[in-house]
Amino acid sequence: MRFIPLVLSNLLRQKLRTTLTVMSVALALFLFASLRSVVTQLEISGQVGAANRMIVQNAAAFIFPLPQSYANRLATVPHVTGVTWANWFGGKYGDGKKFFGPFAVDPVSYLDIYKNDFIIPPEQKEAFLRERTAAIVGPGLLKAFGWKIGDDVTLQGTIFPGDWTFTIRGTYALKDPAYGDEQFLFHYDYLYERNKENVTPGWFILRIDDPQQSGVVAKAIDDEFRNSTAPTKTGTEQAFSAGFVTLFGNIQLLLGTIGMAVVFAILLIAANAMLMNQRERTGEIAVLKTVGFTDRTIFTLVIVEAAVIALTGALIGLGLAIILPKATGFNAFGFLPGFHVTGGTAIVGAVIALFLAVVSGFTPAYQAARLPVVQALRRVE
Repeated sequence: MRFIPLVLSNLLRQKLRTTLTVMSVALALFLFASLRSVVTQLEISGQVGAANRMIVQNAAAFIFPLPQSYANRLATVPHVTGVTWANWFGGKYGDGKKFFGPFAVDPVSYLDIYKNDFIIPPEQKEAFLRERTAAIVGPGLLKAFGWKIGDDVTLQGTIFPGDWTFTIRGTYALKDPAYGDEQFLFHYDYLYERNKENVTPGWFILRIDDPQQSGVVAKAIDDEFRNSTAPTKTGTEQAFSAGFVTLFGNIQLLLGTIGMAVVFAILLIAANAMLMNQRERTGEIAVLKTVGFTDRTIFTLVIVEAAVIALTGALIGLGLAIILPKATGFNAFGFLPGFHVTGGTAIVGAVIALFLAVVSGFTPAYQAARLPVVQALRRVE
């Protein structure tokens, strides 16, 4: 403890260099934590879904719809206890810069199947069910656009042209943030009545009584419709979510590689700064040894200086990475709902900071500790 003033004095001797080094470390760990959080959030998104829910989509591609008549046939499949359907609407609000997902859903069956995930006040749910043009809107969208319950909102159709006016009758809370707080749900019948010739379900959602039978259910459904004009591809809700993640390609490897490359580059910068600092203090180190400082003490002092720089940078960088997404509500335009820095990422960042301190400080510390006093004084002369 008695050497802390000496450490601080050495660090503040070159204030600009120390500040720049600290900010470099902070930037490196901020980028590392942010990029790694994108990876972890994608992994979480790929696991979203209840074990007892399955998705039935067109075998050709997700963008192709399925006949409405499939609903009754799906309900007769063994182990299926509930059927609902939805359609992607593709509308936009205002200038369209804010992306979100409006879905046309069968209101009664959809809210029943998702009753354990979307928590809606009973009076709001009833108001939504009673009114054909009503909408349930996520709290994230209410905040983003300044909407409130009771407001009339007009969306401009993209897939289904025209102006579509909805009345917000409710909002929801989520048990799992990964489902996203920016959903916009409205009545499928409202979409159908204006586009009878072009609207059929985009996909069906099933509830089954035994998750262990999901493979049996999937095979039975796909076999049933294999020779129809719209064959199906059936899988668990988690598999369906994971399919969207794969659309990004191997982004996990890419972002992980970039994050580690940034950390390695900053490691070199920090190590270079520490080496420059040690070379400039050759005479001072010689004097410290002359007055009785041991090699071990000199080594420890230099390592502690490197640790202070690395850990201060880590505190700033990781702190900003944790605070900013919460403060700004960042979710990558809805693609990363519930985005946050996990505890595991923060721990990895702290470990990297410690590693950075040891590696960047070891060489200058070793050189300072092994420097002969006579040689050091000769350099000063």
